[in-house]
Amino acid sequence: MELYLDSANLKEIEEAFKLGFLNGLTTTPTFMQREGITDVDAMIVKLSKIVPVLQIEALGDTAEDVLAEAKRLLALGLDPKKTVFKIPVSLEGVRACRMLRNEGLLVNVHLVYTLQQAYMAMHAGATYICPLVGRLQDQGHDALDLVSQIVDAVDKYGYDTKVMFSSVRTMEHVRNAINLGAHTITVPLKIMKQLTENHFTTVGTDQFIHDTRLMTVRVKEALNGINPIVSADANLADAIVKMTEYGFGAITIVNTDGSLKGVFTDGDLRRKIQSDGRDVLSKKMGDFEYGKPVSIEGGALLNEAAGIFKSTKVDTILVTDDGKPMGMLDIQDLEA
Repeated sequence: MELYLDSANLKEIEEAFKLGFLNGLTTTPTFMQREGITDVDAMIVKLSKIVPVLQIEALGDTAEDVLAEAKRLLALGLDPKKTVFKIPVSLEGVRACRMLRNEGLLVNVHLVYTLQQAYMAMHAGATYICPLVGRLQDQGHDALDLVSQIVDAVDKYGYDTKVMFSSVRTMEHVRNAINLGAHTITVPLKIMKQLTENHFTTVGTDQFIHDTRLMTVRVKEALNGINPIVSADANLADAIVKMTEYGFGAITIVNTDGSLKGVFTDGDLRRKIQSDGRDVLSKKMGDFEYGKPVSIEGGALLNEAAGIFKSTKVDTILVTDDGKPMGMLDIQDLEA
């Protein structure tokens, strides 16, 4: 099934055709008017250079007028092999369709609302027939049954015509078009963007990305560049200020020579205040006793860090470089 974009928004069109597999673009005078386009011919020429196939309106009161308009548009420099002229269905419209087809031009007979209209268009040699599903449904009609009847007629009688499912309003319409065997569908970009979306796909993809990161990224590469350190000579009040500034629940304490003294956590803070009261705030960080901190070398993989977080139940791990502190790894850094 061919996939067309239905739009006159240049930004949308350029974005959509970067996908590289769309078959073409359908547009209408109404779309162009909504976009504030005043030089229609210039816009048509510009679009013809962007898209593989351009379907544009050829209007006229008579079949001769429609043919003349098509030739005028071709004279702008359009490629007749890559331009489809859209003609509203009518007696003059299907006559124009035959005239354009006799000259080897491509035609989309559109604004089709009945099987009879579709029959006249396909018998006149229309390259495409375009029933407007959304508009028909707005009027309370069984648009899907109409599309099915048109597809069946094309197949039964062997007409060389493609049924284009148009006036697409929902993702369900795209599924309908596929199930009904439509040969072509033209879709607004907002609907097209939703066609690959699925919650379970997103969850699975995120998990793959997360697990790949754990297996390939080193701990030092995941550090956010923040390394809250205070010297053993600093008092606890200063350490609390620094912890607050950095938004960490732990801070590294180093000796005067830069060697590691220990790690002080917000849990340690609560315990010290409970046991010693406010006076503890004036004590030096070097006055406290420290156990061996939960740490990891910066060259280790994040997978190893994930294991440490799981086994120790801590939220922050000290990262070292040959035993010297180089930063803190927060459990949230695993998700970055």
